[in-house]
Amino acid sequence: MSEQKKITTPLTDEIVEDLKIGDQVLISGTIYTARDAAHKRLVDLLDKGEKLPFDVTGQIIYFVGPTPPKPGQVIGSAGPTTSYRMNAYTPRVIEAGQKGMIGKGEMGAEVVAQMKKHKAVYFSAVGGAGALIAKSITAAEVIAYEDLGAEAIRKLTVKDFPAIVALDCHGGNLYKEGIAKYGKP
Repeated sequence: MSEQKKITTPLTDEIVEDLKIGDQVLISGTIYTARDAAHKRLVDLLDKGEKLPFDVTGQIIYFVGPTPPKPGQVIGSAGPTTSYRMNAYTPRVIEAGQKGMIGKGEMGAEVVAQMKKHKAVYFSAVGGAGALIAKSITAAEVIAYEDLGAEAIRKLTVKDFPAIVALDCHGGNLYKEGIAKYGKP
């Protein structure tokens, strides 16, 4: 039986090691947004040995392109995007110190290998619940790549952001274990 855990960013090796697949988490602190176009730019900077627009050490990157906020809102709907689109870039960002990702769907084998090597965790957020998820975001600020519009990198302040540990640093995979446990033989 999984348990609910409250965690605060930035993540440490100890926090990540304590998380197991199926754990329900409430994340508070700062997280950053980036989708594939922003990830490509981050990896290009890393490959050139240049400084990133934010320090990824211990941070969580949320794969999201939020809608514009309505008057009085901090952010619009902020549901997760499909994570496999970041497979080409995420291993490199994990090497640079990133400790967590939030998205939907499974990540690739190279991402999983880097997660195990560098102690990182992948959280799944509920697709289709973008308006509900947005309620846990208390501040949002574009910090890089404004030209990408919804896909610009944002610094988000979150309070009790709901997610589930889908891939842990121990090699646990909720997608595979869930199918094995509940799938048809």
